[in-house]
Order: sequence, then structure tokens, then C-alpha cells
Amino acid sequence: MYDIVGKRWWMFLISGILILISIISLATPFGRLKLSTEFNSGSRLRINFAQTVTQSELQQELANLGYSSAKIQTEINATGGQGDFLVRTTVLTDETKNALVAGLQTKFGNLTVKEFSNVSAEVATQTLRTVGIAVAVAAVFMLLYIAWAFRKMPHPFRYATTAIIALLHDVLVAIGIFSILGGILKWEVDLMFVTGVLTVLGFSINNTIIIFDRIRENTMAGKGSNYEVLINDSLLETIGRTLNTSLVVLFAVIALMLFVGTSIQNFAIVLLVGIIAGMFDSICVAPQLLVVWEKGEWGKFIGRKTVAKA
Repeated sequence: MYDIVGKRWWMFLISGILILISIISLATPFGRLKLSTEFNSGSRLRINFAQTVTQSELQQELANLGYSSAKIQTEINATGGQGDFLVRTTVLTDETKNALVAGLQTKFGNLTVKEFSNVSAEVATQTLRTVGIAVAVAAVFMLLYIAWAFRKMPHPFRYATTAIIALLHDVLVAIGIFSILGGILKWEVDLMFVTGVLTVLGFSINNTIIIFDRIRENTMAGKGSNYEVLINDSLLETIGRTLNTSLVVLFAVIALMLFVGTSIQNFAIVLLVGIIAGMFDSICVAPQLLVVWEKGEWGKFIGRKTVAKA
């Protein structure tokens, strides 16, 4: 029998490194999330040029036209070639937008404006507030529901709390990796990004609940007098299903990235990282935290000696 639970401190170390990298990236100017016009007032244009144009050339021409502070995100199409450019500027009127497009056409030739939108500061603030409330409410309801679902188990709130901790781990790692990629490729946070984060929340909690449910079944059946062995047995019984489910979804997301194109780029990247992180934490974090709690080992996280279980 492979001892997964016995390797829990190595798993926590890996998790801690991922979280540290994510926090450092998010805290630095390089990886700090850049909000799109959906969360920040301004105008956004999605444009495509008939000829090849580099991002630096576009940036220079925008500066020449009086938009030196414009932010550009380059998208890659399904064949790996140049896709659309997402250009975010200050709020544009119809006249200033037409003048901007005319100036770009004069420099680079034919172009297509595939999308144009204006967002006011009031709408952007309301959108950001709504997203924050939605995530917080979802987490609270998940906590309460899991505690209720495991109400017949000893310490049901332990299952709810560790599941939420694992969930936050997934979201933080997904956002952190996105911030690194965003810093390199100048990606911005938009509503597709938020959709990806919310999808990660739902998918990750599903994997964790599958394992917790097997722990409950084995506990109710009286299997294993040793809690650590019971957790390990439950993991081994469900690990195949967890990996298979995650891999199937992972392949679907990769297919979306390859064939659907740039319109769901942010959604796909967040979901891709979130699925991998969720696959890891549903096996290596959430169940291991139950063992830590049961054995009274929380002190090890802050460098103290192991405390005795009350």
C-alpha cells in the first residue's frame, strides 16, 4: 500500500512554494493584475490588421496619435500566428474612435474593428464589487453546505473548513500563475477571467467532496481504527476517479484553447491552471489537513512542537 498521507509534509512544502510564488508575483509591479475596461473606466478596441504588425509598432503609433498610455494585449490565434490586438485607452467618443482608427489605417493599412466598448467608472466599480460579493457568498454557502452534508461525521466543520482552505489554494495559485503570464504577455483581467475563477471554484470543490465522501463511507462502515490509515485508504480508492475526471476536463480545455481561439483565452488559462491545482490539492492538501487537525499538528505550520490532541 502506497503511503500518501505519510508524505503530507512534502506535499505541504510544494503547496507552500506555489502559494509563495503566487503571492510574490501578485505583490510586484510585474505580476500585478491589470484590470480591463470591464473593471476600469475607459474604452476597449479589438482590432485585426490585414498585414503583420508587431506590438511595439502599434504601441509607438498609438503614442504618435496621442495615446501613449494605451495598453495593448496581443492574442494568438489557433494556428499560432498573430491574432487580434486588444487596445485599452481612455474613454473614446465616436469622433475620437474614428480618428484613432483612421490614423492606424494610414500607418498600417486595412484593419478591422471587431469590438468596441466604453465602460464608465461607476459601472466598473459596481462590476468589481459584484464579483467580490459573488465569490464571498459562494465560499460561505459552500462552507455551510459541506458542514451540513457531513453533519453525521465527528467534527463536520473540519471537512468544510479544510475544503475551503483547499479551494482558496486553487484560486490563489490559478490567479498567481495567470499574473506571471499576464506580466509577460500583457494580459488583462476581464469577465472571462472571473468566469474561469468561478468555474475553478465549482470544479475543485467537486473533486474534494468525492474524496471526503469516501472517507465518510469508510468511517461509517467502521473501516480502519487508525485515522491516518483510513484517510490513506480512502485516497487510494478514489485517486483513479479523481485523476481520470480531471484529465478529461483538462483535455477539453486544451481543445478549447487550440480551436476556439483568443475570445476565451483568459477563461481557458485560468481553468487550465485551476484544474491542475485542484487535482493536486484534492489529493495532497485537503485530506492531509484533516489528518493534521485530527493529530493536533497545526503547531508544525508555525515552527512549534507538535501539540497534543485535546
